[in-house]
Amino acid sequence: MSVRSLKSRRIRGLYAITPDSEDTHDLLDKTQQALAGGAGCIQYRNKSADNVLRKKQASLLLQLCSKYEIPLVINDHIDLAIEIDADGVHVGRDDTSVSDARKLLKQGKIVGASCYNNLNLAIEAEKQGADYVAFGAFFPSVTKPDATPVSMSLINQARRTVTTSIVGIGGIQLTNAAAMVIDNGCDAIAVCSDLYQAKNIKLRAAQYAHLFTQNL
Repeated sequence: MSVRSLKSRRIRGLYAITPDSEDTHDLLDKTQQALAGGAGCIQYRNKSADNVLRKKQASLLLQLCSKYEIPLVINDHIDLAIEIDADGVHVGRDDTSVSDARKLLKQGKIVGASCYNNLNLAIEAEKQGADYVAFGAFFPSVTKPDATPVSMSLINQARRTVTTSIVGIGGIQLTNAAAMVIDNGCDAIAVCSDLYQAKNIKLRAAQYAHLFTQNL
């Protein structure tokens, strides 16, 4: 299956989010390990990079992800996603709307939306054509220390309300991913620190991926 046809496949499994990094070689090496371990989607997120570095890193990551036939989703920067022809974009509450993103991107691209702890945002995002909705933070997060906490009951409610993929995010670790997040109804889990800071990233990614084979 080609990367360009992946939109028809439900977002599921390990959704790796890149950390802020100015070291492009290190970023690519760690992402390659995550892909080799079984990551099902990569989101490029770098809040500290300037536009030049962001384009360079995103372009190289897209080439890498294409080799694994895994989609690369760009966080926030829909202009960058369009410029490099990335596989999709992830939008937040203050970014481009899902419907506008869908209009701007080519047919078949992935559009995901942050819904924080708000079920109504997820319902609206699905109406506008989101391929997945992300709730979080489930646990204290190094990446977003001020993120609003989410209860497991919200995910159970969302599972009964929306049909699109549900992604859990925020402080997720291997020790809490299955019992606390996956078993409560998340189709995918977004992980940054516990993956990219692991001593063996390929192994850690494989361990996360295995959690979903147990929940088929």
